[in-house]
Amino acid sequence: MIEFQSLTKAYGSFEAVKPLTLEVKRGEVFGFLGPNGAGKTTTIRMMMGILAPSAGRVLIDGLDCHSEATEVKRRVGYLPDNPIFYDFLRGREILQFVAEMHGFARAEAAERAARMLTEFGLDEVTEEFAVNYSMGMKKKLGLACALIHAPTVLILDEPINGLDPRASRDVQERLLAAAANGTTIFVSTHLLDMAEKLCDRVGIIHRGALAATGTLDEIRAHASADGSLEEVFLKITDETSEPAQ
Repeated sequence: MIEFQSLTKAYGSFEAVKPLTLEVKRGEVFGFLGPNGAGKTTTIRMMMGILAPSAGRVLIDGLDCHSEATEVKRRVGYLPDNPIFYDFLRGREILQFVAEMHGFARAEAAERAARMLTEFGLDEVTEEFAVNYSMGMKKKLGLACALIHAPTVLILDEPINGLDPRASRDVQERLLAAAANGTTIFVSTHLLDMAEKLCDRVGIIHRGALAATGTLDEIRAHASADGSLEEVFLKITDETSEPAQ
């Protein structure tokens, strides 16, 4: 479903993402983990056609994310780490606009917007301007925008950052339900306990290179370490260690 083929991003002599080769299966929840500055967001921006690769490519459902970016976006729901909205549009208007941009007629777009606002607990702020939304409310609204067209792939950058514990649990349950229905989920997060509970497999990127990938047991074996994902992650990304080539 998602295939990275030696995907690379360089800025001059600096390689922010070293040749990345990886495959994410249909219906899989894949966690993309790494320290700050490791290349996670740069990778996601290439997946969304926001950045052009320096070399290689990434395919989603067989479509090139750079040269066929428009068609890719029809199939993908995307949540950036810090979703940005027009300040003086209401939550309802933003969701309806996104639905219409995905080709839904106005009446159906309005119905989908109302349903998503209810599902994400935003009923009381549906007519509030986005500028007045809290960080958590904006994250919920961004998730609703990502899901409103029932995409086959979700690409999420820190999806529960800023959410309270109940909202965080609700979002995780929703993601698991989507995966059970065949949605492929690629999620970048710093919350390793969430990744441990949610993800079928993880990839750990360190200094721009994929240092390890697999199930938690496979990652443990790779690192010759026992314990939680956090303990294994810290060992793999130890700054005294050399990145994978």
